[in-house]
Amino acid sequence: MQPDFWLQRWQQGQIGFHRDQVMPLLQEHWPSLQVAAGSRVLVPLCGKSLDMHWLAAQGYRVLGVELSPLAVQQFFDEAGLRPERRSSALGEHFSAGPIEILLGDAFTLDDQTLAGIAGLYDRAALIALPPALRQRYRDTVYMRLPAGCRALLITLEYPQAEKAGPPFSVAQAEVDAFAPAWQVELAERRDILAHEPGFRAEGVSALSTAVYRMRRNTG
Repeated sequence: MQPDFWLQRWQQGQIGFHRDQVMPLLQEHWPSLQVAAGSRVLVPLCGKSLDMHWLAAQGYRVLGVELSPLAVQQFFDEAGLRPERRSSALGEHFSAGPIEILLGDAFTLDDQTLAGIAGLYDRAALIALPPALRQRYRDTVYMRLPAGCRALLITLEYPQAEKAGPPFSVAQAEVDAFAPAWQVELAERRDILAHEPGFRAEGVSALSTAVYRMRRNTG
């Protein structure tokens, strides 16, 4: 799970995790978070997700964070956008309209950047990481976000012994452990094995997706 792993996946076109449409669960559940329009929404490990276009269309300022320069280039190229570019201590920033993608490491986001985040959309970050890195990601991103921040977290649940991640299985108990720093509510759990032939081909016997609505508490 070193950065080179993901860079190689993009270079080889092994991006089965990319969806060619907006995530329906985002469209269904995001409005219930009531994140104020005009706020900044963080999308870590964003790849070239079309979900960022949807969030921008709802009136949000989107900040994606991505390690792969290919992913960033393809995101803007495929949308027919020519981003402005600038450098900072965090990496290279590419901006077009309300969407900015930081070509850099989500683990190194500074306090100033995180303090301005009102919403978090996590479909591909937590499940992309093995347990040790998930703990680090939780502590360096989730636990440093400001009080009142709202998050939509989408995970996968399956017998981990039946498949080597990524994506990894994340049990509800692990998400519930974000409390008391976060209020955690399971919004939906859905059996999706019938729609995932790749998982079935690997011998996975059960597969569900879980959607959590979350709110950062004070302190």
